[in-house]
Amino acid sequence: MAPSFDCASSLLCTEDTSVFDDAEYQGTVEVYEDSWRPSFDHRRGQDDFGGVADELPLQSEECFRLMLEKEWQQWVGEDYLNRFHFGDLDFGARNEAIDWILKVVAHFGFGPLCAYLSINYMDRFLSAYELPKGRVWTMQLLAIACLSLAAKLEETDVPMILDLQIGESKFLFEAKTIQRMELLVLSTLKWRMQSITPFSFIEYFLTKINDNDKSSLSSSISQSTKLISNTVKGIEFLEFKPSEIAAALATYVVGETQAIDASKSISTLTQYIEKERLMKCVEKIEAMSLNSVVTGKNSSASVPSVPQSPIGVLDTTLCFSYKSDDTTNGGDGPCSSSHNTSPDAKRRKLNKGCESELL
Repeated sequence: MAPSFDCASSLLCTEDTSVFDDAEYQGTVEVYEDSWRPSFDHRRGQDDFGGVADELPLQSEECFRLMLEKEWQQWVGEDYLNRFHFGDLDFGARNEAIDWILKVVAHFGFGPLCAYLSINYMDRFLSAYELPKGRVWTMQLLAIACLSLAAKLEETDVPMILDLQIGESKFLFEAKTIQRMELLVLSTLKWRMQSITPFSFIEYFLTKINDNDKSSLSSSISQSTKLISNTVKGIEFLEFKPSEIAAALATYVVGETQAIDASKSISTLTQYIEKERLMKCVEKIEAMSLNSVVTGKNSSASVPSVPQSPIGVLDTTLCFSYKSDDTTNGGDGPCSSSHNTSPDAKRRKLNKGCESELL
């Protein structure tokens, strides 16, 4: 008999407190852990303490410098982007996963940081772990696991793990399967889930460009948030580090809203960011914004008709198992019945078969 798998106990980290020791940074880790998350509430236009962002002190130079160093450890790098260009990774599968994540985020009212973290986890995982070839269900399972982890970290009201499986997905996964995938993501990312993102830097750069004048900070951050959310939809921004994206966005936003010349902003920020890379990123943001105006398609994700959660379907007797050729057996299986023609029944349920193959 195969050993039982206790999902709850398996989610406990077995490492001791020594994993948090970081002599390299001489006791500044605690400062970093508190500063990775932006103090501004991007959903309410307020800071974490209920006041406006203008009243908050700016991040210390020490925190900022430490985040610049830490982002190198998490950045997927240009090699990851090249794997899409060379066909080693499926660009279309990543797009489908991102579209699904954004729809679920919009459906549950999650914040933009949750969406960004989900995609960040997915990219970091794919840069370090090779999914089985020809298994279309693996990207969907990965997307669900990454969104679940991001929601647990960022959101205060998190739905049950099965309730996340909404939308037009082809497969259904049991909770234990998703939890096992979460563990694989956590171990692959070495449990480093507090990602450095453009949200971590945007307030700092906007304030620096404005000579520490915070009078227009709230509106600038609000616009920057929308643009940050758009940068994750394609692959063109994967070549840039979060700090470079934030600096380019700050340059673009103040130029649009406050008529501050881009050359002045770039001159201010080149002490933190390489000038050539900053200018290249600004150009890509300008192109993205122009395309958004022309197409009208880069607004916030919408969910015109989201099916009910499949939790009721998953409570039924186990019917489907994964077949390596990604096809279903015709009506001669143990769960063959007339109700299998319903929309929910057409979404295959993957469980132990995919666990043993993927994990």
